[in-house]
Amino acid sequence: KKGKISYMSYNKKDIFLATMLMLFIISLAIVFTVFFKQLYYLDINYLGIDLTSGMSVETIKKNYDVLIAYQSIFYRGTLNLPDFVMSTNGRIHFEEVKRIFVGIEYLCVITLILSCFLIKRKIRSRNIDFLRSASIITVLLPVIVGILCAFNWDAAFTLFHEIMFRNDYWIFDEATDPVIMILPDAFFLHCAVMIILLILIGSLFCMGFRSFFRHRFML
Repeated sequence: KKGKISYMSYNKKDIFLATMLMLFIISLAIVFTVFFKQLYYLDINYLGIDLTSGMSVETIKKNYDVLIAYQSIFYRGTLNLPDFVMSTNGRIHFEEVKRIFVGIEYLCVITLILSCFLIKRKIRSRNIDFLRSASIITVLLPVIVGILCAFNWDAAFTLFHEIMFRNDYWIFDEATDPVIMILPDAFFLHCAVMIILLILIGSLFCMGFRSFFRHRFML
């Protein structure tokens, strides 16, 4: 009976660590993508954002940089885009987006600390089976999201906003919130693809490290 209780407790600890690692990988992928401005810079030319918006590349980058800096947990104050006016609804939406990203950034830090602490203990005891569980549950999200995006990106994009927001302020009007002209849907699709790829890489890393560790110590 003691052995059964110990086994159940052991499994719960592994599941908890696998979940923490999964949340870290996912949140890190999102944070990295959000602040990886080079992806947007490439899309300026690839999507012809300067041509469709009628603005110079330098002006577009300047405003985008301000928008991204606003998403940081270290940013204090209101959002003021140098070359764009904003409606009240538009400003509220960006505030809501910031709260979501800040929450993800905190989640990334917290799960990193917890994962490092728990993984260190697991490695010392030469028990790294949790990495297999982490790899499997981590890969499920990008597979599901990837299928939805590939099947119908517009529907997936709309569904995401309807789940995350309780209003329709995310539906921008170019007349009142012209910033939408430099934020095409295709760019967000590219962000989704990058996040999915990074999560897959994280999942593969977990499985690869597990295999390396088991081979290194002949487990």
